[in-house]
Amino acid sequence: MTAASLTTNTGPPAGTDRPVRIALVGAGNRGLTYTDWIHRHPDRAELVAVADPRASARQASGASVQFEDWRALLDERIADAVIVATQDREHVEPILALARAGYAILTEKPMAATEADCRRIIEGVAEAGVPFAVCHVLRYTPYTDLVKGVLDSGVLGSIVSLDLLEPVGWWHYAHSYVRGPWSREADSSPMILAKSSHDLDWIGYVTGARIETVASFGGLAHFKPENAPAGSARNCLDCAVEPDCPYSGPKLYFPALRKTGDAWPINHVTDAAHGPQDQAELVRALREGPYGRCVYHCDNDVVDHQVVAMQLSGGITATFTMTAFTEQTHRQVRIFGSHGWLRGDGERVTVHTFADDKVVTHDAGASGSNAADGHGGGDTALIDAFVTALATGDRAHIRSDGADSLGSHLAAFAVERSRHGGNTVVVPAS
Repeated sequence: MTAASLTTNTGPPAGTDRPVRIALVGAGNRGLTYTDWIHRHPDRAELVAVADPRASARQASGASVQFEDWRALLDERIADAVIVATQDREHVEPILALARAGYAILTEKPMAATEADCRRIIEGVAEAGVPFAVCHVLRYTPYTDLVKGVLDSGVLGSIVSLDLLEPVGWWHYAHSYVRGPWSREADSSPMILAKSSHDLDWIGYVTGARIETVASFGGLAHFKPENAPAGSARNCLDCAVEPDCPYSGPKLYFPALRKTGDAWPINHVTDAAHGPQDQAELVRALREGPYGRCVYHCDNDVVDHQVVAMQLSGGITATFTMTAFTEQTHRQVRIFGSHGWLRGDGERVTVHTFADDKVVTHDAGASGSNAADGHGGGDTALIDAFVTALATGDRAHIRSDGADSLGSHLAAFAVERSRHGGNTVVVPAS
């Protein structure tokens, strides 16, 4: 059977016991996060194939059928759905081609790095008629359910304004956005898309309002050559001031020194295992690869701080701050209503109601604020919902389809136009 001979009905027939068959395109950290869930739920989903040019990545996925190029999936449709987890600028072609071939699509955010390409994806997927979801994982967390539940209950009265902080974390920013794959807009996308499209999407989702007008300021303040300490070197391993540098590669990546989880971010530095016995391999990787570079002498250009002021539909105002210069932790939010206000830290939500002057704290039981530890439960809830939608034929399980996601992408592009132009920008309605 060829792809051309298939209809656009994807997923197993509703009511059958066959697991949903999934292929992965791009076996990096994000893609493997979802395949881990698939392997742990063999009664519900099966990873039937992987496509990635790197042999080590293909092997790590655990798929028995392996391709170097995603185009091999067009020869015959061997799965119900494809997870597209390639780099930001490599989404458009596989999404459109695989959708036309009849695959349901789950794609990492951002959908694409330009407004035109986002619209191409929306139109192409709609024409193909296949289920489509964007990985706005924050929509799926228990914490988000709690915040949205409070707002939807009306206990705060009318929502007047919102203030959201994304504390990226000094070491996370240095790893991903100075030394790593998202350091240059030309190679990935602007920070507001690569990292903070989650936040713009979340603001719209919890309030139920559309971002209509934006003004933004920010830039690259610290990670540039003129801020290099006296006596610094181009590589951390050669640097006389490395012991005192908060962005030291050895501090972050050597297992005896780093304070992060067992795998991430060290698995971006080397394919070797993660124990002290691998220090020689780590030294080689820091010497030869990008992660040993001095953060003041990289080719990065994405912003390290940015603020956005927003006017939402219904007269709601909002502010958003992204900064590298924090601990790495959950987003922090304050939401102000006519009859009460809410403070949220990613795990707990405190609600103060004015009529009775009561303060109540609710615990969402969430943990893990970043991509390495599941985005507070959002990663697993997202793939669970996507698989459920395909198994049942009920797309209502997908909280972040293309139409939902387009609004936050359009807002992000408007934010960047404002930041570069120094003016207020109206966000297109669609």
